[in-house]
Amino acid sequence: MKHITMLLLLAALVMVSCKKFDPEKQAELDETIITDYITANGLTSKAVATGSGLYYVIDSLGTGVYPTLASTVTVAYKGTLTDGTIFDKSTVTGATFPLSGVIEGWQEGIPKYKEGGKGKLLIPSALGYGNQLVGSIPKNSVLIFDVTLIDVQ
Repeated sequence: MKHITMLLLLAALVMVSCKKFDPEKQAELDETIITDYITANGLTSKAVATGSGLYYVIDSLGTGVYPTLASTVTVAYKGTLTDGTIFDKSTVTGATFPLSGVIEGWQEGIPKYKEGGKGKLLIPSALGYGNQLVGSIPKNSVLIFDVTLIDVQ
């Protein structure tokens, strides 16, 4: 009887710890985190929602061309979590990569700027790394990027 009780207890523990990921609930949580961040940082009049969960802020639109998903771009950036923890940062000369090869939040957000543009991308977890732990970025993290679009090819 003692073994059966232990097995039932173990089974219950396993079932509780295997809580299923709910993308809709995560999207709602991300929206709250982003809108709270926008309010706390005085971005209410500048932040624009795209409908996918992404918000962007244009500090300077730029004067060059808009990139497309087929473009190779050079972007100077700083990536932080909402608490200000920096998880990645380029040099001032930026990093160059095909726009099609980055997270969805960048694929959608970087084309909001013309070459020379500057601003901020507020990316929900679903358009970032989702429910995966990536380096020092915890799973289900909202990502904040300060970006400068240096070049579009």
